[in-house]
Amino acid sequence: MDATGHRPVSRGSLAIAAFSTIVEWYDFTLYLYFATVLARVFFGPGEASLLVALGGFAIAYLMRPLGAVFFGHIGDRRGRRHMLLLSVTLMTAAMLATALLPTYAQIGPAAGLLLILLRCVMGFSVGGEYTGVVAYLLEGAAPHRRGLIASSASAASEVGALLAVGVSALTVASMSEADLASWGWRIPFFVGAALAGTVWIARSTMEESPEFHRQVRERTIPESPLRHSFGNHRGAIGRAFAISALGSITYYVGITYVPAFMTSAGALSEKVSLWLSTIAAVMVILVTPLVGILSDRIGRKPVLISLAVGSALLPATMFALMASGSHLQALAGALVLASLAGGVSAVGAVATAEQFPGEARVTGLALGATMATAIFGGLTPYAAQLLVERTGWEMAPGAMIALVSLCVLPIFLIMKETAPPVGQR
Repeated sequence: MDATGHRPVSRGSLAIAAFSTIVEWYDFTLYLYFATVLARVFFGPGEASLLVALGGFAIAYLMRPLGAVFFGHIGDRRGRRHMLLLSVTLMTAAMLATALLPTYAQIGPAAGLLLILLRCVMGFSVGGEYTGVVAYLLEGAAPHRRGLIASSASAASEVGALLAVGVSALTVASMSEADLASWGWRIPFFVGAALAGTVWIARSTMEESPEFHRQVRERTIPESPLRHSFGNHRGAIGRAFAISALGSITYYVGITYVPAFMTSAGALSEKVSLWLSTIAAVMVILVTPLVGILSDRIGRKPVLISLAVGSALLPATMFALMASGSHLQALAGALVLASLAGGVSAVGAVATAEQFPGEARVTGLALGATMATAIFGGLTPYAAQLLVERTGWEMAPGAMIALVSLCVLPIFLIMKETAPPVGQR
């Protein structure tokens, strides 16, 4: 127990919680990084296949809020640990089933429908993943280290993304296009299923959150977490939505959509795009803990404001650089976008969770953060690709990021600081 009366959980439990986000982001990043391959395998030949594949991603992402509310209720009523074990069980089953799917060449359009159905199952199961992990880390960490500890979930997420792009790049590079379409595409999904099973084993050893133990001891667990959140924390839900909106669009348009953008823009090959994205993923891993530490030292609010301003000014130019055809300029653009997204994810993780008290915290995050992720994460790669195809304006994805940044900036300017007082940092 520290000087503030808070009793952190063991380092082992914190590490398991933080690094288990690898699975969630491995899966969804894999789908986007592998989008051009999956489009051919499941939706057949033709220019419209990529757009349909991205549309399937958007549909599946709409399941996240439903899953978040469902698992949030479990987390707030029965404990964070129980919630996280249940969600990863469903994720493991969905990834394994995806690896075993028949292709378009085998059963025609039904292959695409089955893929989208499993994406919906995956979207539902991951709905409670990130919010549950962030709540657990916030509640289990010492107050003066919450920014760093919570940001570790974002860093681990990018490890999952890095693993996804690395496995994708190696798979694409090591076999012919015919073998890739026939059986090679299954390899990354088998890897994901094995990874998810390993996470389940690790999570079974975790301690329960001390905050949930306090609620059990003091009998303050809400009977209806959903009603409690709507009745008492509507403002917090709105602020969490704004923070997550910026984090989602900078990540999903500024990082995971980038390989598909560079390939479809005709500037770079699939192999080159994936390797450049791998380097960008490493940049996120490096930036994330630094921003987490910075938010512990100077507060969440100034960091969020600075990142919102940067996200308004820089992305459009970075997308123009990536469409130039120059490997060096494309890398520079990808690195800047990755730094912005990594920074927002790092401070956003702790800032969203700190908007809510312990009671019904996971449900509050589900309503605010996950709802924003469904809209500004799942839909935006599809919207970005559609805008580029219809208008021919290569800076359109960057303009989308800038628009969201300008919309949420006023909220950041008036919101209260949620980091502990300076003397406790």
